[in-house]
Amino acid sequence: MQDALKKLGEYGVVPVVKIDKADDATKLARALKAGDLAIAEITFRTAAAEESLHLINDEVPEMLLGAGTILTVEQAKKALAAGAKFIVTPGFNPKVVDYVLGQGVPVVPGVSTPSDIEQAMERELEVLKFFPAGASGGLEYLKAVAGPYGKIQFIPTGGVDPKNMKDYLSHRNIFAVGGTWIAKDTTIAAGKFEEITMLAREAVALAVGFELAHLGINEASAERAMAGAETMAKLFSFAVKDGNSSTFAGTAFEFMKSPYLGAHGHIAISTLDVARAISYLARRGIGTKPETAKEKDGRLTAVYLDIEVGSFAIHIVQR
Repeated sequence: MQDALKKLGEYGVVPVVKIDKADDATKLARALKAGDLAIAEITFRTAAAEESLHLINDEVPEMLLGAGTILTVEQAKKALAAGAKFIVTPGFNPKVVDYVLGQGVPVVPGVSTPSDIEQAMERELEVLKFFPAGASGGLEYLKAVAGPYGKIQFIPTGGVDPKNMKDYLSHRNIFAVGGTWIAKDTTIAAGKFEEITMLAREAVALAVGFELAHLGINEASAERAMAGAETMAKLFSFAVKDGNSSTFAGTAFEFMKSPYLGAHGHIAISTLDVARAISYLARRGIGTKPETAKEKDGRLTAVYLDIEVGSFAIHIVQR
């Protein structure tokens, strides 16, 4: 997968932005970057789009910029010349898609029907924009239509907001989500860039969706692990489930049959996407122990971080 799309997937959310005045472009970019969201899709719905791309690329080069609402080959040429690293179209326009692919640049065409998807598959595209997501039936429709196309990943856009983005991102065929709520044109025009930073930070956190999964407690033997689980079961009416390497009491407590990572054990944190979580933590200077990574069907499902907290190892697991 091209680097631009890989990075987009690592964020899990892309602000879809309409800029009316190019003078606001770099302020917007800095506001998004301050919110740990160094990515934006600048829509070609205003005359300021092309200049905005130029300005951001010159003054905030860390931003990953795409151009959206590209309707013609001429617009695609202008967007690429201005520094767009990926192109997004609202529908499937073969001329535009073929031109962008010919330039060696990632393109994410809009689809809403099986026929659209199959046109994309003919061009070996694997990441598609589902648009308009809400009006087309939302996640339930997407689940139904995506069934025959297991390898295709979607970016729902249109009707996506903080209330439903985690539902979308919980589905394995969702690559990321796009939305206008992070940086509305009215918010940009009003100069409320601190608000944009706050909304960006919230969106990034929602996209990883960290939650406490369970507490792992190191024991010296299988007998001690079972005793610990049975004690919790008696106290709190948890069900005991014995496994190969550990015994669970309910879903919140795991008693290890022999000591593993962490002086006392581990804290398991679930996430909507382990690869996205790794990227999120890496931006904060936290690494992983690669030898502990686990995969299923080509997707990361678990990994330990390279730090401990309170003598507990931290285990990131797929929800």
